[in-house]
Amino acid sequence: MKNVVCLKEEGMQSQNGGKLIEMPGGFGRFRSEKKRRNLSNWLFLAPCLFALALCAGWPLLKTIYFSFTDAALDSLNDFQFIGIDNFVNLARDQDWWIAVKNTLVITVVAVPLETIFGMIIALILHKNFKGRGWMRAIVLIPWTIPTIVSARMWLWMLNDVYGIVNELLIRVGIIDSPIPWIASNTLSVVSIILVDVWKTTPYMALLLLAGLQSLPQDCFEAAEVDSIPFRKIFMKIILPLMKPTIIVAMIFRILDTFKIFDLVYILSSGNSATATMSVFARKHLVDYADVGFGSAAATALLFFIAFLSIFYISFNRKKLNKLS
Repeated sequence: MKNVVCLKEEGMQSQNGGKLIEMPGGFGRFRSEKKRRNLSNWLFLAPCLFALALCAGWPLLKTIYFSFTDAALDSLNDFQFIGIDNFVNLARDQDWWIAVKNTLVITVVAVPLETIFGMIIALILHKNFKGRGWMRAIVLIPWTIPTIVSARMWLWMLNDVYGIVNELLIRVGIIDSPIPWIASNTLSVVSIILVDVWKTTPYMALLLLAGLQSLPQDCFEAAEVDSIPFRKIFMKIILPLMKPTIIVAMIFRILDTFKIFDLVYILSSGNSATATMSVFARKHLVDYADVGFGSAAATALLFFIAFLSIFYISFNRKKLNKLS
């Protein structure tokens, strides 16, 4: 089968004025080369995929298997297969739906706030000013602190008896008496959101700053020469070009927020009224020693995240391809 191959410039044009020249077997060689590249890519990825399957795949499959049994923590070798009973009981558990609601609330509120504040910080750090390198390093400090350490630190600061947050609010006259940030269920969720925003905004700023630096700078220079207001530059140039980066960054944060555990567990002490799905699963796996039911909750969280990821990526695939 003959295929048409166009020989372009750089010494590849033919003597007939660069017209199309038929070359036999060109498409077959291209497919063969593509297969070899794909094979080499898979060979390079094989060690990483093997380690991932060994460290994550086997425990994951074991958790899914336990979700269909009545296994207990003290008798992992003595259990019976009970089918979908754990999932039926999970769907009837009121605490589970409270955990789902708390997870959704934290995700829906925290991720947009982190994106907005991260964009503001990224725009500031994108400017050329003295000490910008030091400022970038300082901004990342909340994100580099281990979550357990920062959660414990905020737990002390939000304490209604000796916490510094209430002390500062009282001194500036915003409140008259200490607020039970952690003792109240509603305020506890608000506190979790605020601490998560404080900790993770630098991460979003880092991702968005990388996206800003990859944009064509001549657009900004031309806009500055024409004295276009920054509001129009942001709405007409920055935001449209940054949409792929923003979408990817929000996908990362949404998936990470759905798995939130340590921050919630430390600030709320595993309270059922403020627990998330991961805290709920841990409570039944460890505290109640119900491996079967806890594994069902963990499996439900896994498929919930997988479904959300597939839906969100599929929904934005066309938009990402168009913007790219």
